Amino acid sequence: MGNVLILTEHQNGHLKKVSFELASKASELASHMGGEVQAVVIGSHVAGVSDLGKYGVKKIFTLFEASLEKYNTENYAAILSHIIQEHRPDIVLAVAGPMGKDLLPRVAARLKTGLMTDCTDLKMEGGKLVATRPIYAGKAFVDVKIPESTPQMATIRPNSFPIHERGGGAQVIPVVIPLGETRARMKEVVQGAHQGVDLTEAEVVVAGGRSLKSAENFKLLEELANVLGGAVGASRAAVDSGYVSHDIQVGQTGKTVNPKLYIACGISGAIQHLAGMRTSKVIVAINKDPEAPIFKKADYGIVEDLFRVVPLLTKELKKVLAE
Repeated sequence: MGNVLILTEHQNGHLKKVSFELASKASELASHMGGEVQAVVIGSHVAGVSDLGKYGVKKIFTLFEASLEKYNTENYAAILSHIIQEHRPDIVLAVAGPMGKDLLPRVAARLKTGLMTDCTDLKMEGGKLVATRPIYAGKAFVDVKIPESTPQMATIRPNSFPIHERGGGAQVIPVVIPLGETRARMKEVVQGAHQGVDLTEAEVVVAGGRSLKSAENFKLLEELANVLGGAVGASRAAVDSGYVSHDIQVGQTGKTVNPKLYIACGISGAIQHLAGMRTSKVIVAINKDPEAPIFKKADYGIVEDLFRVVPLLTKELKKVLAE
């Protein structure tokens, strides 16, 4: 039997959608190994943790303390390492986000095992976890595995897997782990200017480039994103021009997104930007330059001024979605 352990993520006291993605995929992997899915929830208080049972999780290890309200690398690494060593899962999965990218390498080093990062697919072959991940700034994909050491660890891009309810319930197990003094503490989390749907979890992203010409014009994209229930992103050029803040920058020096639909408005398609959105399921490009590199990657292209297309697109989508 091989068990799969997932590290959940939460925000404002509620589990994030990507936690249910992890649970759904972990359940599929565990069924191939004849094992079960276990989850770890760390924080000060998280509501509805038992809901993970609907997605195939059988055991939920919780550690709630006031000191854990804000993420702390040392404490979280100590807790996760302790749980892994005690329960010996074959596979450990986490989100390829800011926390996962910081925490999992440290835990893997403690446990002297390997880590596959930024994965977009997972499968079992010969009893081993095989992960698909992008390389060369997303220009190619490679299958990788950890041949000998255990547990096999991987971080997953949000929106890589569908969410499936499987029914059933989970046993919630409070965990007590003595925590020592840490050398660093997170004093404050400053919210970005853009609220609403988390950019890295959004199923629809509407992104703009320098062609929008001003911060005021980004409201066109915000309206379209709101109609589609999505989030607004931006290229580095738009950020450097001061139109929007860095927290919504998509690309090699920004965030990596993996939505079902990515609408690029006035974005040329530099390789640095493509690195952050290349794995989007469907890419729509709107640009008045027919030679823009973004069209080589786009599934659908509109060669026209974005200031004409975006308002029309928003208007028509409102009509269609209202029916």
